[in-house]
Amino acid sequence: MLKVKVAVHLFLSNDSGEILMLRRLNTGFKDGEYALVAGHVEDGESLKGAMIREAREETGITLSPDKLEVVGVIPSLFDDYVYFFLHADSWCGDPENMEPDKCDDMKWFHPGELPTNTVSYIRQAIENHIDGKWFGEAESTSP
Repeated sequence: MLKVKVAVHLFLSNDSGEILMLRRLNTGFKDGEYALVAGHVEDGESLKGAMIREAREETGITLSPDKLEVVGVIPSLFDDYVYFFLHADSWCGDPENMEPDKCDDMKWFHPGELPTNTVSYIRQAIENHIDGKWFGEAESTSP
């Protein structure tokens, strides 16, 4: 029986339309590549609840559920994950790297000018969002 794992990712955008991205470190998955604030949905947790928790754990900010919008989904063809993407353009607090053991850089990037070392399915999700596409399949998320 297939057991699907669910993860949430955050398009946190500032007043300039840039998205906050973090460079992965010591995680064993896509280390050295830029990704979004993200994490696994735990048992009994909603998508928005998981995103609020992950944003607080990784950046120290507080998100409001009514300011979060689910804007996309990508099922992985590699690892039985379904990746949901949420968007927020308002929050409380100043984003900071709360997990320096898992992230060695945190920067704002314009969606059309992503670093070359962006995780491939993250790049695809951002492009989908720009193009107004809600659904897409990840080509590969292998390490």
